[in-house]
Amino acid sequence: MISVICPIYNEEKYISECINSILLQDYPKNDMEVLLVDGMSTDRTREIVLSYCVKYPFIHLLDNPQKIVPYAMNIGIHAAKGDIVIRLDAHAIYPDNYFSELVTKLHELNADNVGAVCRTLPADDSPKCRAIAAALSSSFGMGNSYFRIGAKDIMQVDTVPFGCYRKEVFDKIGLYDTDLIRNQDDELNARLIKHGGKIYLLPYLIVDYFARNTIKKTGKMFYQYGLYKPLVNKKLGSPATLRQFFPVAFVLGLIFGLILSIFSKYILIAYLAIVTMYFLLALIFSVKSYSSILQVFCQIATYFTVHINYGCGYLVGIYKILTKTNFQAKVNR
Repeated sequence: MISVICPIYNEEKYISECINSILLQDYPKNDMEVLLVDGMSTDRTREIVLSYCVKYPFIHLLDNPQKIVPYAMNIGIHAAKGDIVIRLDAHAIYPDNYFSELVTKLHELNADNVGAVCRTLPADDSPKCRAIAAALSSSFGMGNSYFRIGAKDIMQVDTVPFGCYRKEVFDKIGLYDTDLIRNQDDELNARLIKHGGKIYLLPYLIVDYFARNTIKKTGKMFYQYGLYKPLVNKKLGSPATLRQFFPVAFVLGLIFGLILSIFSKYILIAYLAIVTMYFLLALIFSVKSYSSILQVFCQIATYFTVHINYGCGYLVGIYKILTKTNFQAKVNR
């Protein structure tokens, strides 16, 4: 039996499409349960979910008074009856063979977690939203995060979204870390690898994920990713990946390069050249997905916002660790 766990909170815009894609799965319905763990939504999310619960007895609504994802996942794992746990997100639509393919490959690869490529879709058809989606699918924006930019072959990776785990994994490595509003899956998967586990990306399996609908919300999300990354590194005892340091280096380079440029025209020239190169690369990658001039400008703005916010969040996270300040951040909707 599989237990499908999906944390939700104020998802009235997306929840029906998400559940409908679950209902279309080719996996036997009598061998699955769907646990929708709600952070006490204040919109119509609960009403919508309950209407499905009435029609489909394998769909259940659970409460998550603490609101954030790690608590939701732990509530779901504790309630799960299956020996395989699949973690979903309400912002996504899943292919009809998603569950069956994940379960098959989990066994065939003797893996501890398998997941799909995340194809980021715009929240609507505006140039701004298309730009955000394109930026979050670009190697310039996301580095070598293969689940975002895609891959050719099945490969071992450091993390995957919406993964499929053997339930026994959580007995071995523990549950989700409730200190983390962001990066909870990255931390769990890094912990899994530390314990000798194997994670595989299935590049032919595509999940459609809806991006945030404004650059501001996207920036806030990546600020939180950066903010919690040093805490993740501290818990793990070492950084899980190298790509996390590039936005930090970018922010530090902008700050110290500007300061040092005051004292040397050669440093100023080098500084302006590097900044120009950054925006030139952003322009080149933006033109690749060109549909309008406005989209190009919005995509460049998204790249810059994502990199700056992640880097600044990371530096604030380091400061919080050094000063032993509590990590607090509001859930970003």
